[in-house]
Amino acid sequence: MLMAVFLVLVIFLGFIFSVYFQSSEILYFAIGFSLLMNLIAFWNSDKIALSLAGAKPITREQNSYLWNMVENLCITAGLPMPRVYIIPSEQINAFATGRNPKNAAVAVTTGAIERLENEELEGVLAHELAHIGNRDILVATVVVVLAGIISMLADWFLRAQWFGGDDNHKGNAVVLVIGIAAAILAPIAAMLIQLAISRKREFLADATGALLTRYPDGLANALEKIGHDHASMSQAKTATAHLYISNPFRGQRGASWIAKLFSTHPPVEERIRILRGMSV
Repeated sequence: MLMAVFLVLVIFLGFIFSVYFQSSEILYFAIGFSLLMNLIAFWNSDKIALSLAGAKPITREQNSYLWNMVENLCITAGLPMPRVYIIPSEQINAFATGRNPKNAAVAVTTGAIERLENEELEGVLAHELAHIGNRDILVATVVVVLAGIISMLADWFLRAQWFGGDDNHKGNAVVLVIGIAAAILAPIAAMLIQLAISRKREFLADATGALLTRYPDGLANALEKIGHDHASMSQAKTATAHLYISNPFRGQRGASWIAKLFSTHPPVEERIRILRGMSV
C-alpha cells in the first residue's frame, strides 16, 4: 500500500508537471521514475539508511561484546543473526533496518556501547530485534527513500515554476495553483506516513523487547539515560529519524505542542512509564 501511494503521488506530480510545461514526456518519465524508485527502495533502502547514518560493519573479532549480545538475543527470539554495525557518535541511539529478518541489520552508536550498562544495552538491542521480528523494518526503511524522493520532486516543481516555462505556462493559474498545492502537500503526506508507522510501533517494540529480555527495567533505564542525553549526532537526517529508538535530534523533543505532534517518536517519559508498569 505504501508503494502504491508513492506511485500515485509521483505520477500525479508528473501529470501536473506535464500539463504545466505542456510536455507529455514528463509524465512518461514520472511513471518510469516512480517504478524504478520503488524497486530501489525495496532492494537497497537498508544500504541507503546505513550509509546516511555513517554506520560501519563489524565482525565478532572486532567487537565480541556487542556481537555476542546480539547473537544471544537472536537465539532467544528465534531470529537469524543480523548484520551488526557501529555508528561513530557519542549519542545513545540505535536502529534496525532491512527487507526481512534474513536480510536485517542492527546499528548501534558508540555512545550506547560505552555509556549503557549490560542490561540497558541488552534492552535497547532487544527493542531493535523486536522491530525485526515484528516486520516493522521493511516499511520503516522504504519510507527513508520514498519520503526523500517525494520531497525532492516537490522541491523541483517549486523551483521550476519560478525559473522554467514561458509566459503562457505561467499564465495557467489553475494548473499553477494545483501544482504548488501538490508540491506542498506531497512532503506533508510523506511525513504523515512516517508518523503513522513509527509511534505505535515503538510502543509495541518496547513491549516485545521487554518480554524478550524478561527485564523491562533494563530498557526503561536506558530510555532514562537517553532522555537526559544531549549529545548531538552529526549523521542525523530527517529521512531516517523515525528509524532510531529515540529522536536523534536532541533538544527538540519538548519545544512545543507542534513539535510533539509531528515527532516520529512517542514521548520518552510515556514509554518509561509503561515499561515500569510491566515490571510491577
